[in-house]
Amino acid sequence: MSESESKEEPVASAPTEEQKIETAKETIKEEETAQSEEEKPVETEPAEEEEGEAAEEEIEVVEERIYTIPLRHTWVVTARGKRAPRAVRDVRDFVARHMKAEEVAVSNEVNAALWERGINKPPRKIKIRAVKDKEGKVIIYPAKAA
Repeated sequence: MSESESKEEPVASAPTEEQKIETAKETIKEEETAQSEEEKPVETEPAEEEEGEAAEEEIEVVEERIYTIPLRHTWVVTARGKRAPRAVRDVRDFVARHMKAEEVAVSNEVNAALWERGINKPPRKIKIRAVKDKEGKVIIYPAKAA
């Protein structure tokens, strides 16, 4: 019996590396769940706001302008099957030229408005709101109704 006890004691007294890893994983999971429970009320407050407003509030606005961009040039110069992509490029170029910005991003709403009638028939003009942040990046949104 003394031999069997001596064989069991080292295994029971010293935890193996696998056991140490498992206990470490369990403690990490417990800490994560405790942190996530504490953070839940904080995360629900911004989720209640509208997505568009929350995204615009994060940007520090330096300059904001409203433009009506004529796109008739797109109709005259471009082949019928390439008009909508050309309209998107023209809007970007117009805003970059007038806002003196190198980086211009078009929002999904403006892009959808340009593509609404398909590739062949983009709108003849579009009213947009250009917002420039402190880093010089300009984001194009549709103009709000008055």
